Amino acid sequence: QVQLVESGGGLVQAGGSLRLSCAASGRTFSTFAMGWFRQAPGKEREFVAGITWNGGTTYYADSVKGRFTISRDNAKNMYLQMNSLKPEDTAVYYCAARWGNQPPRYPNECSYWGQGTQVTVSS
Repeated sequence: QVQLVESGGGLVQAGGSLRLSCAASGRTFSTFAMGWFRQAPGKEREFVAGITWNGGTTYYADSVKGRFTISRDNAKNMYLQMNSLKPEDTAVYYCAARWGNQPPRYPNECSYWGQGTQVTVSS
């Protein structure tokens, strides 16, 4: 099985930055695309950003374009650099993955999930 372990969440003031990390282990030697989702209280889990298995193509939700950057390295770790954070970015952020080249865009496309990390942006 694939294990996803997240880190980097916390409390930050509006306009600040955080970097989330997701370390993947297990059977990730095949094609393995990844993405980030978030869920705020009372809302559905929503897509934030995705990246293809080789890191060649990235995708972003309109709400985070120009502020967030997704990346991955040769060790199959994934990162989400979050700049210019806003209070509406407050949510639990989840690392997710699926087998295949294209990253997940919806929660039901994800085969694996991290435990989630809380990101809180204060005014």
